[in-house]
Order: sequence, then structure tokens, then C-alpha cells
Amino acid sequence: MTHYAFDHILNEEHRMIRDAAREFAAQEIAPVAREFDEAEKFPLETVRKMGEMGFMGIEVPEEYGGAGMDTLSYVLALEEIAKVDASHATIMSVNNSLFNYAILTFGTEEQKRKYITPVASGQAIGAYALTEPSSGSDAANMRTRAVREGDVYVLNGRKSWITSGPVADYVIVFAMTQPEKRHKGITAFIVEASWEGFIRGKQEEKMGIRASATSELGFENLRVPVANRLGEEGQGFKIAMTVLDAGRIGIAAQALGISEGAYEYARRYVQEREAFGKPIGEFQGTGFKIADMKMRIEAARSLLYNAALAKERAKTTGERFTLPASMAKLFASETAVYCTWAAVQIHGGMGYSKELPLERFYRDAKITEIYEGTSEIQRLVIARLETGLRLI
Repeated sequence: MTHYAFDHILNEEHRMIRDAAREFAAQEIAPVAREFDEAEKFPLETVRKMGEMGFMGIEVPEEYGGAGMDTLSYVLALEEIAKVDASHATIMSVNNSLFNYAILTFGTEEQKRKYITPVASGQAIGAYALTEPSSGSDAANMRTRAVREGDVYVLNGRKSWITSGPVADYVIVFAMTQPEKRHKGITAFIVEASWEGFIRGKQEEKMGIRASATSELGFENLRVPVANRLGEEGQGFKIAMTVLDAGRIGIAAQALGISEGAYEYARRYVQEREAFGKPIGEFQGTGFKIADMKMRIEAARSLLYNAALAKERAKTTGERFTLPASMAKLFASETAVYCTWAAVQIHGGMGYSKELPLERFYRDAKITEIYEGTSEIQRLVIARLETGLRLI
């Protein structure tokens, strides 16, 4: 599809990374996406290739092994990967938006060189562990504890629904260091999976993004060096929320890609498939779905690119980009759910069949309304920022 309204903001570098991601997705991911989805198998070999292409550290400076590109380059590439397979896009998003961004923004020079470089190159996998069995949107209810003993923190607790948990080499873990201070008592740490006391739970069986491995993580008297604290004590909640702003832009890009992948199938089908002697796109009930899909996709794109540009400005100004990130994530995720539903509906029985990837797109779309802040939380964030009132 051509997006004339945005052509003027894309430079040669943007077009290069977009086209490279599109070609890679078609040649390397599309042929194996169904296989990995059905087997619920993590696509490690493909992820390594994505790292070699620079997709696992697009905004990471070259000195730390990344591509040294901007936020718009990142969302353009992620969008292309998601058009073909949301699982690969999820893995890419977590490494870029959550792991790398957190350490780039709040880490020490030593932490950046030690942990970002292997993740940005695809040689290691990063993860982000905030959610717990009893603590999702309510991070202040966190039960994981980290107690300082000299030069180490002793970490105990459990995290749930951790993307890449079964395969991650390094994990950013949030824990209470001063529980009496609630959210102001949370601290972030960089934990290595090889350390004693690091426990991986069983891999979750999921409705969608099945090739993106997800599990619970446990910590039993795991000793974390003070040098692996990310930021200062008590800064964890600020780090988590700042990083989630970036993560929501990644999810918006993923959702937009899913929407476009479904739309392209539907658009072609309504032109080719005939009923009662004419292409089914000539029937209003079908044509109107195409119109609604296109309208929502372009509106989502506008919100996404606006959020990406706001994030890029923030690198210089230090401003928060919470509002544009939340709006992009909310609208794009709901667009993905609508567009995949409409594409399945347009295809009828073929849409419900595994012969086409539409049923996979449909299953994958739903998670974009849930992880990194549900649609309800996004509406809460937007309303609070716009009114100054504390909605509950």
C-alpha cells in the first residue's frame, strides 16, 4: 500500500530499513510462521538472523552493537515484520522497546556494553519482568522482594506472563526494596538467567503469538550484584512506566502490521471472489468493511507515527510521550482486532481455515489489547492526562 500522507517524512534510511524488513519477512518468516505457531516453538534461528540484519537493536547506537537509527525506522521495520507474523514482531518489540530502551535510558556505561551489545546483535535474548500473579496493572501490589546484603541484593519472588521468559539470557526484574513506600519502593535490576536461584516456569499455552515463548519466572535467594541495579533504589516504578511508554509504541506498530496483513488479504479477495455473478466487493456489506478497515488503518498509522516522532523528540528534550503512546497503542490494537475479524468474515469458511494465515492473525491480534497496558488502562491514562482528574 502507498501512504502518500507520510511519504514526505520518510528519508532514504527509513525506506531502506522498511524495504529490508519487508523482504526479510517475506523470504525468511512467511515460509515458517505457521510451523512455529502450531508447534509453539521459539524461532531462535530466525531471531538470530534478525539480529544480523540489525532489527533487534534498531535505535541502539552503533557503539553498542545496534543500527543507530531513529524511532520511526524502528516502527516501520516492526510493522513489516508484524504483517507476516506477530510472534516474531513480539520478540523484536520486547528486545528493542523494553530491554534495550530501559538500559539505554537508565543504565550505566558498563551495563550498556555488557548487556545491550549481545541483545542488539541477536546473540542473546532480553526480557522484561514486571507482572506478577497478583500484580498486573497495580504494580504497587508487587510481592517480589530484594533485600540488600552488602554488595548484593537477595531476590525472592515470582513473575508471570514474561515474554521470552523460557529463552531469555538477561531479564530486567522489578522488585520491592522498601515495601512500606509502595510504588516508590520499587527498584529495577538486570538479572542473568545463568545465576543460581533463577527458575523458569512451564511455557504458557496461549491463544495467539504462540511462537513467542511466555512463562513464569521464579527467584529463590538469587544474589544480584549492586552493580546490576538499574537506576537508583526506589526508581523502579518510574523506570517501568517510562519504558512502557516506549513499549506501547512497539505494540501499536505490531498491531498496525497485523491489521495491514489482514487487510491486504481481504482487499485482494473481494476483487477476485465472485458471488451472484459479480465480485463480492461490489456488495455494500463487504465493501463497507473494506472502507472501515482502510480508514482505521490510516488513522492508526497517523497516531503511531505521531507517537514515534514524539519519542524521537524526547531523546533531546527529555519530555514524556505518554499521551501519544497510549493513544496509538489503544487505537491500533482495537483496529487490529476489528480488521482481523473483518478479514475472516469476508473470507467466510476460508478465513476460518488454517489454509490461510487469517485465523492466526485473528488469534494474534487480541493480545495487543492486553499486554503492556490493557485498553482499559490506556483509556484511564488518556483521561487522567487530559482532565487532570484521578479516575478510578
